[in-house]
Amino acid sequence: MCGIVGVVSNAPVNQLVYDALLLLQHRGQDAAGIATQQDRKFFMHKAKGMVKDVFRTRNMRSLPGNCGLGQVRYPTAGNAFSEEEAQPFYVNAPYGLVLVHNGNLTNAHALKTELFVTDHRHINTESDSEVLLNVLAHELDKVTRGNTLTPSDVFAAVARVHERVRGSYAVIALIAGHGLLAFRDPFGIRPMCYGKTSIAGVNSVMFASESVALEGTGHIFDRNLNPGEAVFVDLEGKIQSRQCAKNPVLNPCIFEYVYLARPDSVMDGISVYQARLNLGETLAKRVISTVPPSDIDVVIPIPESSRPSAAQLAHLLGLPYREGFVKNRYVGRTFIMPGQAVRKKSVRQKLNAIASEFKGRNVLLVDDSIVRGTTSKEIVQMARDAGANKVYMASAAPPVRYPNVYGIDMPTADELVAHNRTIEEIRDFIGCDALIYQDVDAMKSAIFKLAPHDDATKPVITGFDASCFDGIYVTGDIKSEDIARLNGSRIKQTQSTEGEEDSSRLALPNLSE
Repeated sequence: MCGIVGVVSNAPVNQLVYDALLLLQHRGQDAAGIATQQDRKFFMHKAKGMVKDVFRTRNMRSLPGNCGLGQVRYPTAGNAFSEEEAQPFYVNAPYGLVLVHNGNLTNAHALKTELFVTDHRHINTESDSEVLLNVLAHELDKVTRGNTLTPSDVFAAVARVHERVRGSYAVIALIAGHGLLAFRDPFGIRPMCYGKTSIAGVNSVMFASESVALEGTGHIFDRNLNPGEAVFVDLEGKIQSRQCAKNPVLNPCIFEYVYLARPDSVMDGISVYQARLNLGETLAKRVISTVPPSDIDVVIPIPESSRPSAAQLAHLLGLPYREGFVKNRYVGRTFIMPGQAVRKKSVRQKLNAIASEFKGRNVLLVDDSIVRGTTSKEIVQMARDAGANKVYMASAAPPVRYPNVYGIDMPTADELVAHNRTIEEIRDFIGCDALIYQDVDAMKSAIFKLAPHDDATKPVITGFDASCFDGIYVTGDIKSEDIARLNGSRIKQTQSTEGEEDSSRLALPNLSE
């Protein structure tokens, strides 16, 4: 899970890309990067950290041009601490390409060998995004064969990428001197949409992971990219699109609706906020079957993604809804932080209990999901320390029992609290008095009923990737050895010391500062 954005305009785009990345900050806090193009020359700045910390005034001044792209990174493959694996990635041939990628390639290992042995291309990092960039570059080179690049050539290259690449990917790329390319994997696992604006003579087209990035920058949402579809925007802003996959189906990642996306986003026609309300309704039925509502004094959400579900659950059960935890917004999401020790340490830095809402009460804590269980364990103990009589825990998502291989940081089964554990064993580990989970089928049904109807203009969702809950991988090509290899690719190392050089060894130089 990363956040990506791309813009083509008739005015400088550096500030626009920056603003969009701020709106996508929740999708990644490990690193951030922006690349722009002016007169066929790329300018880039990227570094570890959040957007506001990575980009200073001097960095923004060194990013000229009317088209650009950016990414906020959340590492799921490769080295979480490597400056060199921050995106965008660049390759100089053909034409010059800069790329940002949201997702995870499941056959990156095999592709690396192909690229070196057959395509004669060099991969310098452990990032699957660099692999994807070089596959795209090679296919573009093959289809053009030295001739002038046309949109048809671009689409033909993307079609070949779909044939070679496996996994999840939403991609935005700049082709030097030609324009911007965006495409989505044939299963539509990772999200992508675009919109337009025309204000005071400034016209722009923006692609982004979530609709909130469009709305927050003054763009009017146009549509989502269909699975397998590629969209090319030339430097004049002309938009062309083509379906480049042979058998596309729309199976978006259900965890986007459960946790990852902002509630004010609409993804593939489904309101994230409404999805979470629906999850609260179905969860209420599970609570009734486990704990009598008369035994619950108050419903308290664990900030922030669980609030809609908790509020709807409390409403249906006729119970008071209270904010029992105050979140420190200046501490990153613990889910995203690499390293179990860092996550555990940050819980009490991130949340503080309001003792008056807990003292002497039987409280029902509602979370969006329970992944590793360590955060839930700490929060239950915080509730007891605040004076709670009994602490019940409810999850708006089902037990996370299986590794996710499509770009969410839960690839190792041993890290998952629900893996090979019964509900009672999980409850005992967390330390709550009762544990209520969402049902898998109920979760799918609650979100699926919000999907748009088939009207020839909107993609039809045929199902969801819910692999971390049900173990069914929608691409149909995941084996146990693939999961083992993906786990092995996650490099474990101590975080580099502060004061390191911000630039990668092979990063593009900025303009003179």
